[in-house]
Amino acid sequence: MKLGCSSSGRPLNADTFAAYKNAGIVGMEISCSKQDTDALDFSVLSSLANEYGIEVWSIHLPFCPFEIIDISRPSLADSTVEYFCSLIDKASSIGIPIAVIHPSGEPITQEDRAARMECAKKSLYRLAEYAKTRNIVIAVEDLPRTCLGRDSSDILELVSAHPLLRVCFDTNHLLNENIGDFIMKVGSKIITTHVSDYDAINERHWLPGEGVIDWGELFSALCTAGYNGNWVYEISLGASSKTIDRPRSLTYDDFKRNYDEITSKKAPTPVGIGKKNLPMFP
Repeated sequence: MKLGCSSSGRPLNADTFAAYKNAGIVGMEISCSKQDTDALDFSVLSSLANEYGIEVWSIHLPFCPFEIIDISRPSLADSTVEYFCSLIDKASSIGIPIAVIHPSGEPITQEDRAARMECAKKSLYRLAEYAKTRNIVIAVEDLPRTCLGRDSSDILELVSAHPLLRVCFDTNHLLNENIGDFIMKVGSKIITTHVSDYDAINERHWLPGEGVIDWGELFSALCTAGYNGNWVYEISLGASSKTIDRPRSLTYDDFKRNYDEITSKKAPTPVGIGKKNLPMFP
């Protein structure tokens, strides 16, 4: 597995690409707000990637605000699919091979769940059909709480909508299922990852080692499943926050060290300590 990192809203400029290169990060996922994604100059992005030797591995299609973007809501599905197709065109123009998608926003009531699932599957079929004409694969991300995709059963139903659909495995989103069981059931469909740690109460996006995930078990399970895509950190660089105590901000070098530890089957060294007894939050 190659070392990758999500841009996670950070500036997509020469400084960021240089920092990736200097830390030994070889792959980037483009992940921005809707506003910033719409303003991206993909030709400049391609030039920077070529200059610094960084592979633009994937683009994370925007997933909020939920009142505008949601492939699972009948009133928004058509406009969201149309918008995503326009981004797929842009990503395809510079050879990005994977587009990561959230299958829903939230909250979703149990009564609405079946209808929202059917709407999402119809949207995913349309997107997969369009993406194949642009040499891009749609990767459906597992999500927490009431979202669609909250366990392997949900994910497998979603990707059943089209034979070309694949999965983005987010390691800190599973709240209702053991991570090892999820990988065992979904592993052959996983084409990319979002790597971070959590407390198993809610998503936290901590550095591996700062939460409760058994990284040796997770890494071994992915290897057994035959996963050979990028190991993509999706973590902010901030220091202490309402969920974590860190003595300093993270650096890209922390991701490289963390990756080296996990892939060498060593326990990852935390920079901070996750706070306990945290409430759920969106």
